[in-house]
Amino acid sequence: MKYVEIDGGRLHYRMDGTRGKPVLALSNSLGTDLDMWSPQMDALRPHFCIVRYDTRGHGQSSATPGPYTVEQLGRDVVALLDHVEADRAAFCGLSLGGITGQWLGAHAPGRLTRLVLANTAPKIGTPEVWKQRIATVEAKGMSAISDALVGRWFTPAFVERDPSTIARMKAMLERQPAPGYVAACAAVRDADLREDIARIEAPTLIVAGKHDAVTPPADAAFVASKIRNAKVVELDASHLSNIEAAPAFTAALLDFLAAP
Repeated sequence: MKYVEIDGGRLHYRMDGTRGKPVLALSNSLGTDLDMWSPQMDALRPHFCIVRYDTRGHGQSSATPGPYTVEQLGRDVVALLDHVEADRAAFCGLSLGGITGQWLGAHAPGRLTRLVLANTAPKIGTPEVWKQRIATVEAKGMSAISDALVGRWFTPAFVERDPSTIARMKAMLERQPAPGYVAACAAVRDADLREDIARIEAPTLIVAGKHDAVTPPADAAFVASKIRNAKVVELDASHLSNIEAAPAFTAALLDFLAAP
């Protein structure tokens, strides 16, 4: 296990692949951890030095006191890249990880070679929705929201087709520390990068899920309209498209990162 001390806590990370290859950082969604990227790892290892990390408040990273901000989560990534001696890296983030990626693209452009924004938006939901979710978790814990969230992460067809993956992802959600999850919910609640993303200059791939009700394809189209070097790929999936449509997601990621 690898950790780096950052801003009053420690960030857990894992490195795969080969040193000397281009660096690729992977950032997890709200309520998951770095293991969410397992479906991509076999294909990515030969080509990259991969840095996966547990977002602050998730997995084995510290659940430091909240609320968190997107700037704080973005600066965690910059500090992690400094720690692993990566001047520049490609960055792929999904949902909350994609919000972090948007902040990095706008505010730390010199650190990015390419940017992948999957199932995300510059503003997700309403303050009222996030306040209600925070209150539920504070009162009843993570298990009180797990069934509803997993139902939004995946299509009904996938839930029926792959119950073992559904059980694994539900367990992943339920083992996240409630205080860290709540603090990260606040970061999403308060994030509004609709103006900031016009500053992104890195070549950008936007991945949308055709059936994603959390960040629907219209959100991907909006982001693409603001970023000069953006392209959109729409997959037959709901919110966690890297899991539900893993082969197509991985192929799109590799094609984009290998492009000249």
